[in-house]
Amino acid sequence: MITAERMAAVDENAAALGVPRKQLMESSGNAVAAAVRRVADPDDSVALVCGRGNNGGDAFVAARFLDDYDATVHLLGRPETISTDIARENWTALERAEYDSRVVRDSRDLDLGAPDVVVDAMLGTGVAGALREPERSAAAAINESGATVLAVDVPSGVDADTGEAAGVAVDADHVVTFHDAKPGLDDWDVTVADIGIPETAELFAGPGDRRVLTRPGDAHKGDFGEVLVVGGGPYTGAPALAAQAAMRAGADLVRVACPRAVAREVQGFEAGLILRPFDGDRLTAEGLDHVRTLAADHDAVVFGPGLGDHEATLAAVGDFLADYDGRAVIDADALQVVPEVETEATLLCTPHQGELRGMGGPSADDWRARLDAVADFAADIGHTLLVKGAYDVISDGADARANRTGNPGMTVGGTGDVLAGMAGALLSTQEPVDAATLAAYANGLAGDRIVDRQGYGLLASDLLPELPRALWGGRDE
Repeated sequence: MITAERMAAVDENAAALGVPRKQLMESSGNAVAAAVRRVADPDDSVALVCGRGNNGGDAFVAARFLDDYDATVHLLGRPETISTDIARENWTALERAEYDSRVVRDSRDLDLGAPDVVVDAMLGTGVAGALREPERSAAAAINESGATVLAVDVPSGVDADTGEAAGVAVDADHVVTFHDAKPGLDDWDVTVADIGIPETAELFAGPGDRRVLTRPGDAHKGDFGEVLVVGGGPYTGAPALAAQAAMRAGADLVRVACPRAVAREVQGFEAGLILRPFDGDRLTAEGLDHVRTLAADHDAVVFGPGLGDHEATLAAVGDFLADYDGRAVIDADALQVVPEVETEATLLCTPHQGELRGMGGPSADDWRARLDAVADFAADIGHTLLVKGAYDVISDGADARANRTGNPGMTVGGTGDVLAGMAGALLSTQEPVDAATLAAYANGLAGDRIVDRQGYGLLASDLLPELPRALWGGRDE
């Protein structure tokens, strides 16, 4: 099963792998035509009711494979408003080849005639909510036609993830959907068509994974997360890097809880950091009340950068996690405590291979074998893992992904702190696997761009100004 949002990401990742969307539309249209042949009798009349997006484009392609039928294509809206280049190209192909293609400028002008089969290609999985005009009137006309109705991807007006409709929806007899089943379509007769999307488009992180990020124009401070970084003591750069990365990743507010003994040094890395120090030169049980109070007011905590492995510090980490029920990224020395603690917290753990072994986790040289082993270990401990390596592997025990951005120049110290901070910002607004996948992808992509520009010898701090473009994309991509 795959959700509508995830399907859109996979589609974009496939394009990034070199499988053009135009090619996928050709395969989708062929699959729609094959589904029509399964439900239509020879010489039946077929009406294809098409929207102005790629769902309609699939039906434009299908019409070219239905020459054995009396087929008519009804476009809801003006051709110049078709929203994608590939759908527009396929509409133009129909017109030039003189297929029976009709433009419906007003929903009152939709005349389906008396078709034997109607193809609903108005809206795909990316659209939710109540139908608007002209789709609402068209859905009513389809339902009243008495024809066999075949929906493309999802019946228009139905939420592909829930199966619910917010008003009028197409009453489809059959559905042809693509790549994988959709969670909300259990009550329909569904055919899942393989359209040639590579397995790796769903497995590997890619630009489509950025789709989880949104920045509405009416957003307010706090909508994109407040992050607390708990770290420092033996080291001062690590919590500063993590906190700056959280800021660059879009968190609205980032605060650092660190030992008072190093607070001035941590503050010196970035004027925008908000310091909330606790007494002493390392985290111990005496500082936990302060940390707990701060953590309760934040959307996510990044726990571990620069804390060290003093026995009292690790005991404090365990005590914190035992009482915490929020979201946290666990990194560095704090990781070894995780398997020993019963916690209600939602944890995203970011070990490298050595730290994973220190947690009692598996070791595997091949990334595919590591992916399976990490998935099993994540299920055992009940937390999400992002295991860093030449190929990062991510799993919560149920879902498993991999990332292959990054390069050998990123073995320099501090790049893991940047990753942890970015993961914390993303975890404050996203589900753990999505946060981990996007953090790994963007961190590696930022490093790749630096090495492409200047060669090896990068500093972890070099990643920081590259993170926004790696996360949200740029015009030159």
